[in-house]
Amino acid sequence: MTRKIVVLNPKGGSGKTTVATNLAAYYASAGFGTVLVDYDPQASSSRWLRKRAAHLPQIHAIAAFEKNPRVTRSFLMRLPTGAERVVVDTPAAIAAQDMPELVRDADAVLVPVLPSDIDIHAASKCIADLLLVAKIKRREHRIGVIANRARRNTLALQTLLRFLGTLEIPIVTTLRDSHNYLRAAEHGHGVHEMKTYVAREDVATWQPLLDWLEKRFADGAPAAAAGLEAAG
Repeated sequence: MTRKIVVLNPKGGSGKTTVATNLAAYYASAGFGTVLVDYDPQASSSRWLRKRAAHLPQIHAIAAFEKNPRVTRSFLMRLPTGAERVVVDTPAAIAAQDMPELVRDADAVLVPVLPSDIDIHAASKCIADLLLVAKIKRREHRIGVIANRARRNTLALQTLLRFLGTLEIPIVTTLRDSHNYLRAAEHGHGVHEMKTYVAREDVATWQPLLDWLEKRFADGAPAAAAGLEAAG
């Protein structure tokens, strides 16, 4: 069954591409038919894929930001046979009115947030738009926040935790501020594909997120036939 995960935060620099590429790499390495959809005109996810070594598990690419008058939108957005996990990397500065199309049929919406006052404020508006404009209902439990590049037991992280507690939106994991993500971005792989002794601590921080996603997939209604064309 195809499951669609959208990584979204209109504020630039929040770590959307880091989350999207590492999530896609995990699913590919775990044996799932994996698709990485890149809506960002900066094409960061697409560049990461081009760096990916041929011996690593394949990830199918969809460059959703491309405009080609010779190709229909539905043809560009079609999923390959056997697609099981579709990870969508969204652009920065996305308007609230565009969110409903991007999150349509999404089984989960992940919002990466840096623990700073500016980023917390931006995340507040993003989550409000997802609830009020994109019409995601709280009881569906489809929205999860990722505290990115966070240092534990800091005032900034505690502020973020308190803020999200007021919204009843869970922080599904806290990712470390680690050089391993820079190395992974440079070489087209994910932290799960690095040597165990190098990335053990980072891999451990992903487990709560992966567990939350699998619970979402088990508890939630199936996505509607992975309707990516609707997001075009």
